[in-house]
Amino acid sequence: MDWKSEVERAMSAHFDARRSGDIETVISSYSDDWTDSKGFTKDSLRDGHLAFTIGATTENVQINLDEVRITHDGDFKNYSPVTIHTSKGTISYAYTLKKESDDVWRIIYTKTLNWEPFPMTKAMKARKDKIDATAMLVREHRETLLKDKFRPNYHFIVAEGYAAPFDPNGAIFWKGKYHLFYIFQDNRTGEKSDHWGHVSSIDLMHWRHHPTTLIEGMYSGNCFINENGTPTMCYHQVNSGNALAIALDDNLDEWEKLSTNPITPNTVEGDKHHNKYRSWDPFGWFDGEYYYSIFGGEHPAVAKSKNLEGPWKYTGDLFAHGLEGVSLNEDVSCAELFRLGNRDILLCISHRLGCRYYVGEWKDDQFYPEYHSKMSWIDNMFFAPESLTDSSNRRIMWAWILDYRDFSDRAKDQWSGTLSLPRVLTLNQTGSLDIDVAAEVEKLRYQPFSKPPFVVQADDEVRIDGTFGNSFELIIEFDGPDAEEFGVKVCVSEDEVEQTIVSYDRNTALLKVDTTNSGPEKSPKAIESAPLSLSKREKLTLRVFVDKSVIEVFADSKQAISRRIFPDKADSTGVNVFAKGSDVKVTTFKSWQIAPSNPY
Repeated sequence: MDWKSEVERAMSAHFDARRSGDIETVISSYSDDWTDSKGFTKDSLRDGHLAFTIGATTENVQINLDEVRITHDGDFKNYSPVTIHTSKGTISYAYTLKKESDDVWRIIYTKTLNWEPFPMTKAMKARKDKIDATAMLVREHRETLLKDKFRPNYHFIVAEGYAAPFDPNGAIFWKGKYHLFYIFQDNRTGEKSDHWGHVSSIDLMHWRHHPTTLIEGMYSGNCFINENGTPTMCYHQVNSGNALAIALDDNLDEWEKLSTNPITPNTVEGDKHHNKYRSWDPFGWFDGEYYYSIFGGEHPAVAKSKNLEGPWKYTGDLFAHGLEGVSLNEDVSCAELFRLGNRDILLCISHRLGCRYYVGEWKDDQFYPEYHSKMSWIDNMFFAPESLTDSSNRRIMWAWILDYRDFSDRAKDQWSGTLSLPRVLTLNQTGSLDIDVAAEVEKLRYQPFSKPPFVVQADDEVRIDGTFGNSFELIIEFDGPDAEEFGVKVCVSEDEVEQTIVSYDRNTALLKVDTTNSGPEKSPKAIESAPLSLSKREKLTLRVFVDKSVIEVFADSKQAISRRIFPDKADSTGVNVFAKGSDVKVTTFKSWQIAPSNPY
């Protein structure tokens, strides 16, 4: 008899003894040196352990040997897989046998391959295998994201996949919670389409996902309260035109798209508005008497109706007149119109310039602009704004921070889609917007660090000895009335090849973020410069937030810059303070680590 037949005969005797309850024969089939993958030894082989691991010897035991293969590894023979079904569940084993000195093959090692803690039919097992396979894919994806050195920890990001566009939409503070919707894409409807993801939060930093119910062709739009006190979405329905949907529950999980959609006014040849406007990127509201909607695009318009269901009619152009320095040909998309103080604010983008805003007055069904300012300067990286008013009457906005890397680099990360930190907008005495970060981010602070006041000599820099990592906040107050330029370098590598420079240039009155050396050669590089006027007597306070691949800078609660950075070196964690042209006193230097608020 060959060794394979001998092994089959030994295992057949083992299982016959198991079925008949012949405990002594079962135990004698194990070598004195036997152990298993859970650390048991032969001394533990008694009825209780046998019942736990394989099934009680006195009950009905079904043993499936259909898939068994016998292989050898020198003196050791492997018999696997054996699937054993009992009333306690199902377990699959691999057995290793060795012929001992008495010329008997005995089990020397048992490895547990798979197990289910309850009995299963074949159909149940197939369903369970499908569940396990899906769970494995989810876990593998989550682990990949957790290991990504560029995936932000506390900026809101797409939960999975590549979202482009990733515009925030439909923001509203409702029933004590902040609700935010965002565009993403998949083919759940049979073809690729845009849908609105939905998250909510009570603290602006920790977000809970809701079911996705606003699906199929959902493009940019906003949420407002209609005459019945119900949240209502005004959005662009792809392949149809601007449209409306009404919430059916207070959790904002269920929505009904109006059967009267779209709300695009019908015009005919000879009508002064015929073919003049585009049904695009709407912003809707109810003023207590009429419903209005801005229709975005290269020639933005206003439409109006007494009822949600219509009829909707154009009232004419959005702008009553132009402004010097900004062309009326710049498209108005992702529009937001709201009141701050005694002025009206039109927040929007043009696709060329990125995020921007107008200050002016809404009257007689038109917007009368008085002032215009950008929120992105060198390019359009700060993009697609969305805002809401909360219970404290704060106007809070987000924007999509674009990722300019090559698609191949983004594809390797298996995700793309990052929003800015929530910003609080206020109207200042000069008639422009002050910009600050929402205070809720401070709840994520831990491991504080500070330095007493110190002086940075002219044309020198001071390396700060502290642990900064890649997710932190800095607050630095500078007093440098005579310095030409001063600031802080973050994410500085030991060899200083990689660094991101945040500075204030007195000669040009510009706040700058220089990312030309922030990462490898192919990573995005630019010097973003935002206007910021300081008198010689004024100190400057910078708040700098670094979150792996995002840097956001807030200056004196007046100006802000957001950029993407991709430091590649493991030691790109240094912080240096510098001065040019004259000494600068650093009167405050504080930092904190910022705890992750994203689950992964």
